[in-house]
Amino acid sequence: MLFLKNGLQKLLHLKIKNKLIMNQIIPELNAFAANHSLVEVLEHIAKQYANSIVFTTSFGLEDQVITHLIFENNIPIEVITLDTGRLFKETYKVYNKTLETYKKPITAYFPDTAHVEAMLRAKGPMSFYNSVEDRKECCTIRKVEPLNRALAGKKVWITGIRAEQSPNREGLTMFEFDADREIIKCNLLIDWTFTQVQEYIKKETIPYNILHDKGFVSIGCEPCTRAIK
Repeated sequence: MLFLKNGLQKLLHLKIKNKLIMNQIIPELNAFAANHSLVEVLEHIAKQYANSIVFTTSFGLEDQVITHLIFENNIPIEVITLDTGRLFKETYKVYNKTLETYKKPITAYFPDTAHVEAMLRAKGPMSFYNSVEDRKECCTIRKVEPLNRALAGKKVWITGIRAEQSPNREGLTMFEFDADREIIKCNLLIDWTFTQVQEYIKKETIPYNILHDKGFVSIGCEPCTRAIK
């Protein structure tokens, strides 16, 4: 009975905390963002959530803009990337160029070796082509699990999501609460257009993945990413 009581108390505390974040903290952060520059927003949350904030980059155009803002302004936000083991060589090149340009660390998270080995022993290196289930398994092992480790214990997760990218993102604000992960998401470039991103990359001479010049809009794992013709 004591165990059950403690469990219910923890659940109640979690619900109260999440409600506070959604009803008070998120509106406050969005109000701050509405009246401050992106650099000021980053500095504000870096101070407010010191050592509990992370930015995940896949080295796409939007991510490179955010990396530039963080590194160029020496904002104490951890930048991490997920190395799935199946990335384009061009992605590794821009990864390396970014390290050379800013002289700042980018922490890499890798899939669990035992899980990858087991999957390849059982199904081979191209199992993601077999079925939807096998593709989801590959994504879970190579991306979802490493991301979960990267976000563990963090309070704020910065992303490069833009509203223009898809209809289901049009109603998003800069700050949202991800109830599934119990984390505040900061969609820093939510209101930017693709043209704005391109122009900023060019103006600031930011390293970028040359695959974007070949019709690739979003660049992930090499076997599952295609250019738009």
